[in-house]
Amino acid sequence: MSKIESSLDKLVIKLGQLKDAGKARLCALWQKCSPRLDGSIQRIKQIDYATAKAFVIRFKWRILLVLIVLYAGSKAYDYFFPAGKKGGGPQVVTSVVVEKKDIPLIIEATGTTVSNSIVDIRPMVTNTVSKIHIKDGEEVKEGQLLFTLDDRNDKANYEKLKALADDAQKQYLRAKELVDKNFISKAGLETSLANAKSAQAAARSAEVLLSFDSIRSPINGRAGIINVFPGSLVQASNVVTTATNSSATSSVGSMVTITQLNPMNVQFVIPEKDIPIILENRKSDTPLTVKVSIGNTGKNTYEGQVLVIDNQVDPLIASVRVKAQIPNDKLEVLPGQFARVSLYANTLKDVIAVPTQAVVIGPAGRLVYVIDKDDKVTAKPVKVSYEYLGTSVITGISAGDRIVVEGKQNLRTGSKVREAKPSKSEQPPADKTTSAEPK
Repeated sequence: MSKIESSLDKLVIKLGQLKDAGKARLCALWQKCSPRLDGSIQRIKQIDYATAKAFVIRFKWRILLVLIVLYAGSKAYDYFFPAGKKGGGPQVVTSVVVEKKDIPLIIEATGTTVSNSIVDIRPMVTNTVSKIHIKDGEEVKEGQLLFTLDDRNDKANYEKLKALADDAQKQYLRAKELVDKNFISKAGLETSLANAKSAQAAARSAEVLLSFDSIRSPINGRAGIINVFPGSLVQASNVVTTATNSSATSSVGSMVTITQLNPMNVQFVIPEKDIPIILENRKSDTPLTVKVSIGNTGKNTYEGQVLVIDNQVDPLIASVRVKAQIPNDKLEVLPGQFARVSLYANTLKDVIAVPTQAVVIGPAGRLVYVIDKDDKVTAKPVKVSYEYLGTSVITGISAGDRIVVEGKQNLRTGSKVREAKPSKSEQPPADKTTSAEPK
């Protein structure tokens, strides 16, 4: 420890000596330079007007040459390095000239495709299926025969009652002749007439029962899966037993379901806040139109019209149901599919429409940058009343104003801008004049 302490003491002493030597050198240098500085200061103080005039006259050509060189150098510097470039220059922007347009007011919604008509085919009488005239998924026409039930008993009953009705009619005609000859009373004639009418009514009833054995399609559409087979017993109820297991075949449901696919309905809901818009346009004779996209791909798009707007608002979701109809000529749309609906509720006439990206959201609200004739921008506050698919309807500027669309970063009121030159791919093709007539 004593050696370390002695080494530290020596180091401190040596540092002190170096410090003293440095102070001494600085003092000597100051004393050496101070007489010269004092002399220069005294000589500057001794310069008067006459001395300065004599100096300028003596070295006037040299002084003039130095001034010319300095002036030329300043101008050359300003030429090669202008103030605009040194400060960043005009900012490159893309602009458009605002025009008044008619903008459709579109309401977006999601919904589900619904068949225009669906009929579950069920039997009216309890009987056995004799013959099936259609196949699963077949297109059927209105009035087309679908199923034939065992009609032997109903046909025999009808023929019996029809024969009784014919005989009763003949008895009535014979009684009418006898009354004319006064062989029977009028009371007997009336009784014969009543028997004829009763027999005819019984025959017509039997005819109706017989018609129930021939089941026909009430609409045009596509048949679903057939749930019965020849020999299946069907009952006059809402349940048709045709399920299949290890020992028997029976099922629960209709014999078959006929679904109308063309046209197809689309059911969706719109918010309560949009109801006044569609009702206002609904008062006119022009029907509301829709554009429907089926599925998530958006490839299949159909145009149609609104059929009905529900007469009440669902308070649980604060929306009203709307049903529209679209064509389905190719039968590509099935009931129950997901649909995206664009409802064209109204048209905004003569409004200022600008690209949405031109609107800047600032601390004080929304604004756009308007370019004046000197290529300087001015920030103008605007109000957006409607926005859809990259287009915004605004108020606060006038038609003919030129606004900035791209390049809004770091712009301030008074900033200088210049229009970006379109790339070669964006430039329109040259107009080639030919002598050929258009096809």
